[in-house]
Parts: sequence; C-alpha cells; structure tokens
Amino acid sequence: MSTPKELRYSEEHEWVKVEGENARIGITHFAQSELGDIVFVELPEVGDEITANEPFGSVESVKTVSELYAPVSGKVVEVNEDLDDSPEFVNESPYEKAWMVIIEPSDASQVDNLMTAEQYEEMIKED
Repeated sequence: MSTPKELRYSEEHEWVKVEGENARIGITHFAQSELGDIVFVELPEVGDEITANEPFGSVESVKTVSELYAPVSGKVVEVNEDLDDSPEFVNESPYEKAWMVIIEPSDASQVDNLMTAEQYEEMIKED
C-alpha cells in the first residue's frame, strides 16, 4: 500500500498536497481499500467554502456511503469532474487521477497540523 511521502494526512484518511497557494485533496489508498468499489462521488461546487474537520462531500461504495472530511479550511477553486463519469478512479488511482478538490486555504498553517506519511502509516497499522 502506498503512502506518498510528500503529502500530509488527516485522521479521517484524506490527503493534502500543497501546490503553491493551493491545496489538492483526496482520499488515501487505505481509505479506498476499506470502502471497496466506489460507485459515486459527491463533491462541493467551485466557490464553496469548506471547513476543517467538517464534511464536504461523500463517496458511495457497493458497501456503504462515507462522508469526506475537510483536512483544512478554504474556498474550492477546482473540482475533479472526471469523478462524475469515472468514480472507479478512486480505487484505481487515489493519489493521481482521483484527487477530489483543489482549495485556496484560508489558513495555510493548518496543513502543518496534519500527519506526515510516517505518522499516518503508524495510525493505520494500529487499526
């Protein structure tokens, strides 16, 4: 199972990649493997504000519906519309094709409070 070292991770199994002023957000390989085959992804609209630790969307698998929790607060500047037609990207490519949203963080320092890859790996080992 891959845990890219350049990303930061939340306890709710979301990842964040800082890209200049923005942050790209998705769910981890571990999360998608626990959920099973993803059949639908519900995401916010461009312009929406998301709040750290609050739901911003959901993923539906053949097993369950699971909320997505924002790892950081900010304004949505881009949504991965490919997931409308291809929700299976979440299973196939959680870190590349299946990013969910790009936000402009309201407080970039929130990223520093997220786990490193090593810390996240320790957490999921205990689960």
